[in-house]
Amino acid sequence: MGGQSGDNGFLARDCRSGRIAEYSSESGDLIKDSGSPGNDCSDSDVPYIGSGLVDLQINGVKGIDFNSCSLSEEGLISAAGYLLTRGITTFFPTVITNSVNNTRLILSVIDRACLASPLLNKCIGGIHLEGPFISRSDGYRGAHKKRYVRAPDRELFKSFQEASGGRIRIISLSPEWDNATDFIRICKKEGLLVSIAHSAASAVQVIAAVKAGARLASHLGNAVPLMLPRHSNIIYEQLANEDLYASIVADGFHLPDSFIRVVIKTKRRKAILASDATCFAGMPPGVYKAHIGGDVVLGEDGSLRMKGGKGLLAGSAKLLTDNVQQLAGNDLTDLSLAWYMASAGPARLINLKQTTGYDNQRDRVLFNFKNRKIFIYEVWKNGVSVWKSQRSAN
Repeated sequence: MGGQSGDNGFLARDCRSGRIAEYSSESGDLIKDSGSPGNDCSDSDVPYIGSGLVDLQINGVKGIDFNSCSLSEEGLISAAGYLLTRGITTFFPTVITNSVNNTRLILSVIDRACLASPLLNKCIGGIHLEGPFISRSDGYRGAHKKRYVRAPDRELFKSFQEASGGRIRIISLSPEWDNATDFIRICKKEGLLVSIAHSAASAVQVIAAVKAGARLASHLGNAVPLMLPRHSNIIYEQLANEDLYASIVADGFHLPDSFIRVVIKTKRRKAILASDATCFAGMPPGVYKAHIGGDVVLGEDGSLRMKGGKGLLAGSAKLLTDNVQQLAGNDLTDLSLAWYMASAGPARLINLKQTTGYDNQRDRVLFNFKNRKIFIYEVWKNGVSVWKSQRSAN
């Protein structure tokens, strides 16, 4: 799929720098720089090459629900295979608030699946535990079940980590709990990335959380009530804090374009993308039963809404690749920055290279960006081709 070159190589344009270089057909590794600076023409015959995409927050895909007690090893392996076809070489299955027993069960399934499949083990960078230590308040809590929400509990978390085989790498919580600061310090000491999410915390509590070690604001702009104080509110406090990264869901439905532009301008290289995709991502349009209760409608446009909910969103059905396409295709930012926000940006935040051996020079995606759409041609994981398209872009 790459541009013409030698028998064992192809030409591609680095999506970050725009430079055209020769890459190995076998491993995707750089062979030599052609010396050409390239250009910004999106319709060039020379395809782009970029680092593998890294999704820090994904709840499921293609009918496979990472929060269902029926989750299986085979399902997780299938999910990883599908995500690779979309250029997502590393992902963090996100386990949300549930009963203690159900949470432990799901975590243990993920651990066993990683032990059973070497490729899956390489693709799963860790587990993202979203809850149960979040806000109990309506609006902030989102779709999380109130009866399972609780204050940060060190012993309970230890039991979750044991069930996961030590794979929990990210924990999303609310700093509004009295013992949250101490809990955050412990998590940081143990090498976890602490994220603020589903929170009604005050400005003082947000600042204290960051000082204790919180480094990310998850899906900023969502999981809050429709009405907030005009000036001092949870969104502004996280947006203004220079020590916090911010992830956004840029699926075209969760956030308006103006808010996305503000986040990117304010956070700069600390703005990243996360899909927060549900199991309906990759599914055909239709009406489905959601595990959180009630029917949901997946529209032709990719929106996911509660049936009879007067347009109320029921989560995301777009993958990380779609988020990149949404930003670049609608001129919210250029392709280079959009791809960075979904690859090197989150990898840097979670320090993937040190903890998992992730190498953005060996996790590669060959693709093109034509007519404002992304077409994936080939994907390499750790220098090994794991997927190749059988047809070119139209």
